[in-house]
Amino acid sequence: MYLWIKALHIVAIVTWFAGLFYLPRLFVYHAAAEDSTSRERFKVMERKLYRGIMLPSMIATLVFGIWLLALSPEWMKQGWMHTKLALVVLLIGYHHMCGAFLKRFAADANTRSHVFFRWFNEAPVLVLLAIVILVVVKPY
Repeated sequence: MYLWIKALHIVAIVTWFAGLFYLPRLFVYHAAAEDSTSRERFKVMERKLYRGIMLPSMIATLVFGIWLLALSPEWMKQGWMHTKLALVVLLIGYHHMCGAFLKRFAADANTRSHVFFRWFNEAPVLVLLAIVILVVVKPY
């Protein structure tokens, strides 16, 4: 049972990160769009990605992750797990920031440039790198 939960947790993580990487990239293009047809198309794409893929994937990641912790509570005694969980909290915040930007774009109220979103798009890459290193290497 444990390996099934772990596999589903990994699939949910991969799917969530795909959205965390792609939605800010859509924001880059949306912020640079100059015609209303393109802007409307981006609004639809962004909404479907956030609500249809990212939100369910985040929830599944959290459910399966908590389930794994319940099955292996000894992990909570290890420092790397505390750091990983802190990074997960940051990712949840980033996810919600994406939702806030999505709402601004939907209301035609975005004030950020495509350059801002190019930089914003890099944050989850760094968090993913740190989490993978923590989980695989378990440095402390």
